[in-house]
Amino acid sequence: MTTISKEHSDRLYWLGRYTERAFTSLRTIQKLYDKMIDDRRGYTNYLKCFGLNDTYGSNDTFMRSFLYDDCNVNSVAYSLERAYDNGIVLREEISTEALSFLQLAKDSLGKSGMSANTRLSLMPLEDLLFGFWGCINEHIYDDEIRNIIYIGKTVERLDLYIRMKYPYDIAEKEYIRLLKNLNRVPKGTPYRYNTKYLSELVIIMGTEEDYGQSSEKALGSLEHLFEPTGVTV
Repeated sequence: MTTISKEHSDRLYWLGRYTERAFTSLRTIQKLYDKMIDDRRGYTNYLKCFGLNDTYGSNDTFMRSFLYDDCNVNSVAYSLERAYDNGIVLREEISTEALSFLQLAKDSLGKSGMSANTRLSLMPLEDLLFGFWGCINEHIYDDEIRNIIYIGKTVERLDLYIRMKYPYDIAEKEYIRLLKNLNRVPKGTPYRYNTKYLSELVIIMGTEEDYGQSSEKALGSLEHLFEPTGVTV
């Protein structure tokens, strides 16, 4: 294992976060389709999860923006672009094969935007993102590199689950997975977990009641959990 730079640690972390953000956002938006059949503004609760105002007015406008608008920081397109930007710089660390899956995912999303059947045309995208994670497991032998990516992935998933008020038992599984990933990070890694924020998260995720009452605090703890500064171990 060779200790990597702070810059590359940051890029690996955000590669994991943005790829997971694209994946979970895609799955969630796809689930909204059924609700939108009977409700012309079936997306409003989704916006509330992220503190966003409804400036869209219709299901179609919302879907176009949150799937395909790469200027919308909450869209699948934006997350894929940012993941790919980090992946290009990290090509040697993550493998050309993994990067190619991100490119294919971007291409697939673009083609979906021109399809008459959006729901059907999005189906290959999920498989391409699974392919990316398969390459990460298959081609990365350095524990430091792989674990930082997976910390980004689990931090993002837990963040989204808390925002979208997933049941405690589902969020707890991601929390436990995050703890395991944090414990696997080699000690020489520039990014280390902050013990103050980890302690806060441990308390909040300890019971279903605390999880329900302290979601905002949990999000704040996650935001600063994995940083190059602060109290570390």
